[in-house]
Amino acid sequence: MTQEVAATIDQIDVTMNAGGMNTINIVLAFVMFGVALGIKPKMFVEVFKKPKSALLGMLCQLVLLPAMTFLLALVMGSWISPMMGLGMILVASCPGGNISNFMSSLGKANIELSVSLTAISTALAVLLTPFNFWLWGNLYLHTAAVAAEVPTLVIPLWDVFKTIFILLGIPLTLGILTSQYLPKVANALKKPLQWISIVFFLAMVVLAFTGNIKAFLQCIKYIFLVVLIHNLLALSIGYGVGTIAKVPFRDRRTLTIETGIQNSGLGLALMLGTSLFAGFPPHGGMLVITAWWGIWHIISGLTVATIFNRSKKQGDA
Repeated sequence: MTQEVAATIDQIDVTMNAGGMNTINIVLAFVMFGVALGIKPKMFVEVFKKPKSALLGMLCQLVLLPAMTFLLALVMGSWISPMMGLGMILVASCPGGNISNFMSSLGKANIELSVSLTAISTALAVLLTPFNFWLWGNLYLHTAAVAAEVPTLVIPLWDVFKTIFILLGIPLTLGILTSQYLPKVANALKKPLQWISIVFFLAMVVLAFTGNIKAFLQCIKYIFLVVLIHNLLALSIGYGVGTIAKVPFRDRRTLTIETGIQNSGLGLALMLGTSLFAGFPPHGGMLVITAWWGIWHIISGLTVATIFNRSKKQGDA
């Protein structure tokens, strides 16, 4: 990637008025409510009777993915801009994506494990998303020796905590309660909301990039390649750890999908709704990486789930 292309990407600037930001927040909270409709407390009991796969899933998502993303950003060096590197780290710091449970079901994976990992990573995101982004983001800025004009990374802890709690914690709790006490309502809403959530995220991306479509289209082929490599790394971490640990094949599928699908909608909400940078608005490579991740992991998730679905490997049951 040339410096001219990187400059074009980093010049993309998005400002969101209160109405637009409220719309994004409502959409994301609605999506997380839909995810929680498939969660029943007894699922956690069954999973933690044999906790090996659940612990490996948390290791992949919460530790290995952010750390390996930091190393990948360093390896890419000047081929990406510092803002793009930070975008990769922000995505890796977010919890599992809201469509991972649907992908696990399609891929004949362990759906109970998938739902449990999504719930656990989402609950822990209140603390670990800002921590991982602060840790690996600052380490990246210092290690990569980036130019002086790159903004200073700051974490407004209260704003981030409040945003994550409102957007994830409350909808997750309401969804679980609905699933537990109104199971017929939960079953009727669960599948439609999974598809609606995809449409909602695409609408979020369009809303965020209104007025910047031309610049986005000019740089999409570069963004496509960066996100492709990053997503392949995430999928490989899940599958590789599951293979090395010799977990059942259905669990290995779940680890692959859960690690490869991230809640990039939360990343967009944090960028547009909080001040992650001192004196700089959220913009540029960080924004386009996060937005395109949300589109691409739908494609890659469907692809991987289809491959798993058609696999006749022994031990699938």
